[in-house]
Amino acid sequence: MGIYHPKAIFQNAGVGILIFMHVVKAFDKISLLRLAFNGLDDSELEKMAALTELCSYPPGHILCREGEYEEVFYILAEGTASISKTMGEEEGEKILRTAGAGDLIGEMALIQNAPRSATVRTITECTALEMDKSDFETMLAQSPRMALDIIRITLDRMRENDRRMIADLQKANKVLRQLDRNKTEFIDVAAHELRTPITVLKGYANLLNASPEVQNHPALVSVAAGIQNGADRIHAVVNTMLDVTRMDNDELTLRLAPILLKQVILEVISGLQKAASDRSIELIHTIQADTPLAQGDPTMIHKAVYHMTVNAIKYTPNGGRVTVAAEKAQLENGMRGALITVRDTGIGLDPEHHELVFEKFYQAGKAIIHSSGTTSFKGGGAGLGLSIVRGVARAHGGKCWVESPGHDEEKFPGSSFFLFLPVSRAD
Repeated sequence: MGIYHPKAIFQNAGVGILIFMHVVKAFDKISLLRLAFNGLDDSELEKMAALTELCSYPPGHILCREGEYEEVFYILAEGTASISKTMGEEEGEKILRTAGAGDLIGEMALIQNAPRSATVRTITECTALEMDKSDFETMLAQSPRMALDIIRITLDRMRENDRRMIADLQKANKVLRQLDRNKTEFIDVAAHELRTPITVLKGYANLLNASPEVQNHPALVSVAAGIQNGADRIHAVVNTMLDVTRMDNDELTLRLAPILLKQVILEVISGLQKAASDRSIELIHTIQADTPLAQGDPTMIHKAVYHMTVNAIKYTPNGGRVTVAAEKAQLENGMRGALITVRDTGIGLDPEHHELVFEKFYQAGKAIIHSSGTTSFKGGGAGLGLSIVRGVARAHGGKCWVESPGHDEEKFPGSSFFLFLPVSRAD
């Protein structure tokens, strides 16, 4: 085997020679430099050639490492190399392009005095002309045309990278849209398939509860009640699934009317008061006197406030507090309306989850460690409640969002969920 990364055995201003395994490889430096800098004249190319040296590397060798400060600029004379960038912990490295003979590598880090923005790894055995930072800067100072040529080459590369990245994003978005449609269709089919057997189950549960034989047997009363409660819970999940599909398919029909939000909030709190009390959670409300009427569908807005409140109870530890408030508000675009806020003293939510938490089936934590129960601490669920809140906001021309300093299960920083609804036309 040959020894890699030797200095050129013979060098002058125009020629470099490398010897491997008794095979002589000769490269015309000026011709190679002209491929990279076709705007320079021969005298400038000769000066540049005198400052370069030829080195060779085996496959898999890293010429540039992302994030490192390095002071060598390369022009590939022979072979190919991959340019890759780390996209994230889960995505790993993504290959941006493949470099070949005549390509420049690493010049941006020298121009900007910044760490490498990508990793360059040889794919085949590669030979490269190399120039260090001091010589590179000397050439730039002596030849403005060289500087312009490098700028042109760099801009062309950036445009090509942008073109590839845009194409990749368009492809990924197309796949994501199809996956989202598949998800919605699955929800719709599952909900309709479950609806009939759940209706039958609820009917038989009602018959059992009404039976004198059951009523006279305490153990059977408990069994029948358990069946009834389970059927009711599944029925509620099915209805939630159907709401989501109607919202996603723009099939939600709103029955608009002026809504007194105080009444909606009191109804939601009343229905959840026992669940909150069982966990020693203080469930309170504050409604400002000047809170305007909201123009909307009473049933859908009730569902939105319910899901916001259930979510707050679920992620608040025993002994905490959940506050449901309503007040007059105005958005940045001047739209006037009513703002419903649900604040908790719970575990909080990291900023990267603030948008994702409104997506279908999204769980901020690991579902495997969640307990069961609609309002139990970190209880599991279908992951559709906040998706419904977003759907209600959009259907009413409003807005929903969350604010939280972050997730912390020791200090409990809490979260605040907001639902903005436009004012009634009669207001």
